[in-house]
Amino acid sequence: MNRLLTLTLLLACFNFSCRKIEVDGNGNNITGSGDNVLIGKINADKLLESGKVYIIRGIVYVVDGATLTIPAGTILLGEKASKGTLVITRGCKIEANGTVEKPVVFTSDQSTPQRGDWGGIVILGKAKTNASFNGISGTGEIEGGVNNAEGLGIYGGNDDEDNSGILRYVRIEYAGYAFLPDKELNGLTMGSVGRGTTIDHVQVSYANDDSFEWFGGTVNAKHLIAYKGLDDDFDMDNGYRGNIQFAISMRDSVIADISGSNGLEVDNDAAGSTATPQTAAVISNLTLIGPRASSNNVGNSNFKRGAHLRRNSSISIFNSIIMGWPIGTLMDASTGSPTDLNYSSNNPTGFISNTLNCGNTNPLSYTVSSSNPTGWNTTAFTAYFNRADANNSILATTSEAGLVNPFDYGNGVDFNAGNGSPAASGSSFANPLLNNSFFSQTTFRGAAGIGDNWWKGWARFL
Repeated sequence: MNRLLTLTLLLACFNFSCRKIEVDGNGNNITGSGDNVLIGKINADKLLESGKVYIIRGIVYVVDGATLTIPAGTILLGEKASKGTLVITRGCKIEANGTVEKPVVFTSDQSTPQRGDWGGIVILGKAKTNASFNGISGTGEIEGGVNNAEGLGIYGGNDDEDNSGILRYVRIEYAGYAFLPDKELNGLTMGSVGRGTTIDHVQVSYANDDSFEWFGGTVNAKHLIAYKGLDDDFDMDNGYRGNIQFAISMRDSVIADISGSNGLEVDNDAAGSTATPQTAAVISNLTLIGPRASSNNVGNSNFKRGAHLRRNSSISIFNSIIMGWPIGTLMDASTGSPTDLNYSSNNPTGFISNTLNCGNTNPLSYTVSSSNPTGWNTTAFTAYFNRADANNSILATTSEAGLVNPFDYGNGVDFNAGNGSPAASGSSFANPLLNNSFFSQTTFRGAAGIGDNWWKGWARFL
């Protein structure tokens, strides 16, 4: 192209407090050609330039074992006209390694961006999944219409240590779209991503479907933020078994998906089968902030549950806060092998412990199986939640959680536990599922203790 993007954009507008972009073309949208446009296939290692702005045009596939390296401070714009989407295929890597001061930013090319302007990031790996595709067990076709005749949208394999690269200090904004009903692209979509991959300090904002979705895989993640998404904040399917710590979700109270929006939505698979590996992620220090600061703040009627545990999933939730939702936690045994058996048996595989359920209109709910009832009901689920060794609590209002400023819809938001907050203490890492080098031992519950600042400087709340 004839002119590079101005220094004013790169410096004064780095955090996109303004959206004016001075380039060749009409002055509203990025246009261009040449080495600032990513298009088609990247089939050899490619290093982008630090601080430069790039356009993602159409579906861009990283293939043939290539690595796409994105230095700190780089901005990538998904082109709305072509629904720009970045797909890291099996055996390839993305190395997006930002810093607090210079995060890597993926956002819309529009001067007035909207959710769904572009397709988001898809990472496909070789870890195990319980999905099947074309009769082949252990492989899946990722949702969103990115698969093609070459199979560049296939995920799965037998390598749980697989490494798809690094996302560190990364923001993903205004991404995701519905290719078909229930076949959507998300902000960040991960299919069979292995635990050799690093996911740390990643914010997904204004996603047009889920903020984060895992289909199988074992990738671990720390310091995640799902901000003002449309559908679910954290969606787990098809045998996802990673560890997650320090994750926050926050909703816009008037915007929810017609399908029903949740903080956590978890399935073993769509049928609730006993297929293995079973969806069994381990989560600690999660803060799910729903749409209701108080019981009078009803918000959009399509908001449903803070955590929807269903379809024979078996995740564990420790040391967390679920607040401000119509239903706090729903144990849903209605489809497939009853989910409650994974928690209530003599040898449970899933746990809910040391968790605060605050200011939810209906703190706990249960859906019975019509074909395979277990004898559980909401009373039995409540008894499980309140079991003597669990140290769970139900608080009537969100204010009783004692967080500093969790419902501020802007940069004044503060997720920290305040002095005297029940979240400032009460955590436990005694469960064997937490006994590994990934989890940082904390005294607090939720994603942040007193005076924490891990989201400050690189994340954006507007």
